[in-house]
Amino acid sequence: MQWLNLIVDDIEKARPEGEILIESGGSPSGTHHLGHMRELVTCDAVLLELRRRGREARHIYFSDDLDGLRKVPVDVPASFEKYLGMPLCDIPSPDGVSESYGAYFTSQLQRASQSLGIEVDFIASHEEYRNGFFTPAIERSLARLQEAKAALESISGRQLEDSWSPLQIMESGRLKKRAFISIDTQHKTLKYLDAEGTEKQVRYDEGSVKLDWRLDWPGRWWLLQIAAEPFGRDHASSGGSYETGVQIMKDVYEAPAPYPIPYDFINLAGDTKKMSASKGTGLDAEEGVTIMPPEVVRYLVLSVPPKKRIYFDPVEGVVKLIDEYAALAAKSDRTADEEQLMYICTRGNTERAVSRVPFSHLVASYQASLRDPAKTLEVIKRTEYADVAADDAEIIMKELTFIDAWLDKRAPDEVKFSLREQIQKAEFSENEVKMFAGLAQKVTTAPPHADGEYYHLALYALKDELAMQPKEVFSALYRLLIGKTSGPRAGWFLSILPRDWLAARLRFEK
Repeated sequence: MQWLNLIVDDIEKARPEGEILIESGGSPSGTHHLGHMRELVTCDAVLLELRRRGREARHIYFSDDLDGLRKVPVDVPASFEKYLGMPLCDIPSPDGVSESYGAYFTSQLQRASQSLGIEVDFIASHEEYRNGFFTPAIERSLARLQEAKAALESISGRQLEDSWSPLQIMESGRLKKRAFISIDTQHKTLKYLDAEGTEKQVRYDEGSVKLDWRLDWPGRWWLLQIAAEPFGRDHASSGGSYETGVQIMKDVYEAPAPYPIPYDFINLAGDTKKMSASKGTGLDAEEGVTIMPPEVVRYLVLSVPPKKRIYFDPVEGVVKLIDEYAALAAKSDRTADEEQLMYICTRGNTERAVSRVPFSHLVASYQASLRDPAKTLEVIKRTEYADVAADDAEIIMKELTFIDAWLDKRAPDEVKFSLREQIQKAEFSENEVKMFAGLAQKVTTAPPHADGEYYHLALYALKDELAMQPKEVFSALYRLLIGKTSGPRAGWFLSILPRDWLAARLRFEK
């Protein structure tokens, strides 16, 4: 993991002593998707590597819940339009249970982070503003108002109005941009002009005053002494928020900016645009951690450098991803780089999360067992993975919970199946019925440990005997068993089904 080592090397050079504080953050304006998890997982990787080197480190997530609601997401009732412009922390929760709109969506991210084992402390912006934590940053920004303005103009390349102010003032429950007049640091009040140009006064240490985003972010860095922070590539663009933050840290706060860790997005496979919480495009974070084991989600993020875009297919890509991770976990001669990757993915936990049974094999076995975990183990013990099934039984049982969720939420139709409950002989041709009868005879006379190869050869022998095409044989068999024209590997599938049931079905007795 050269990319991780280079990042941690640079952070240690910049902060040779003391605790290293890593920050992530975002606005809880809607459902958090898997792309948001890239930031938290990256922070956790940096945290673990720092600790592995003997450094004290901590990770915080700053939830910008004092931001105003700008758009109603697709998964929120349209009636919430009446709250547009109100701080997320003051809007009722969509579920009517959580403390607020912001708390509701933050809690989704907290649960996903907990599922992934991410060690992080969540901080709510509105609490910090309302308890006076941001007071020094507000005072410093206003004391150096011209320096802040010049920094923004020089980096962004745009001219700000003479009346420009870095403040938003709470009026009638909504934060509004207002012109600043003067500040009284002794009484913690400031004067400003409202929309009609009338002079007003407000306390700025109780949450009624908020810094604009481009001042808020560096103000937070300064107050918390953040050492490193990942952020999306949109913030890393020339003239973007990180670059202006660096200049404001220099000119206003006279302190170094955190070490930057820009990252690219996670896109759904075939999608040229990043996932969007407000539009409901993408895989939400909580769903992502229900269809894949935590180590696999972490592997998805950490197996490539942050600056490389990830294209993820939650349908067919899950199979490939889990099998790829399983192969790495089972590898006995891992390189130092692979060992480090496994350590970070598992957070040092030596218990395996993915069994040595291929994912596709588990999926078919689980469905052939009517989604009964105990029966699934028995089925696998009748295959070439019998020894593995015994040794990995506990792992398989845990893995089946993810498979169950994947089948319900994302599995492609061609992978999903269930055994047919009722059939009619009239559905099949005379030749197909003869083939079934011949196969029933081979099933009843099969040796006790007949495997997939035995049934595969039996099917091809019947094909030749009845002058049928392979496609005809397999299509008829799948229609009889699962009501589809395709399915799992036929020989293997026949070998895992209960013999009495299979023979009876082939004779149209079930």
